Amino acid sequence: MKSEPFNPVQLHLLKMFSYAKDECALEEIRKSLTAYFAQRVEEDMDKLWDEGLWDQDKNEAILKEHLRVPYND
Repeated sequence: MKSEPFNPVQLHLLKMFSYAKDECALEEIRKSLTAYFAQRVEEDMDKLWDEGLWDQDKNEAILKEHLRVPYND
């Protein structure tokens, strides 16, 4: 497997993590990143909805979808 170099975002995050000296700081960073990505998902879903590419029927269908990988006996 070929190793890819870090992209600019990854490099910046690595530099930022060097300042996190304890578990509390790590948890704050996790919460911030989680909030950021949750907001991005929300905005993207709103856009899909506004463009008519997503609707309540698709919401209902995905709730009924079985997405687990079958276990091998």
